[in-house]
Amino acid sequence: MRVLGIDPGLRNMGWGVILVEGSRLRHVANGVIQTEAGDLGVRLLQLYRGLTAVIAAHAPDAAAVEQTFVNKDAVGTLKLGQARGIALLAPAEAGLAIGEYAPNAVKKTVVGVGHAGKEQVQHMVKVQLPGVSFDSADAADALAIAICHARHLQGRTLRIARTA
Repeated sequence: MRVLGIDPGLRNMGWGVILVEGSRLRHVANGVIQTEAGDLGVRLLQLYRGLTAVIAAHAPDAAAVEQTFVNKDAVGTLKLGQARGIALLAPAEAGLAIGEYAPNAVKKTVVGVGHAGKEQVQHMVKVQLPGVSFDSADAADALAIAICHARHLQGRTLRIARTA
């Protein structure tokens, strides 16, 4: 199973694809879709087209998106929410099941601590996906979201198998 992780952002939308084979995880690809300051509609379109291209190129079976946190800047939170809408729309249009995870849930699953720092998350992504390289924290976060979703799917499969 291929899992696409998405770290929503209006300027930088991170993405990462992993392959889940039983309990093993392998890195497939990762990157960032970037937009420049300007008209919001144009930027959202760039994110949408970029994300649909990633989905077409890597054919994931499932997707996972980080939930939006509310910060002090209401305008920034609204813009992030709009980018997150694109992060949900593109996989939904492709027919993918989408998991949503709070940032602390992702950190707890990947690192073991819900308030881990970015460096800890990046280190554990490298541990769980040997040989992976990423150019940005956004791509690393997206891979962490994909790992989180994969681990949750594995946990569900184990619970179903035990009750059967």
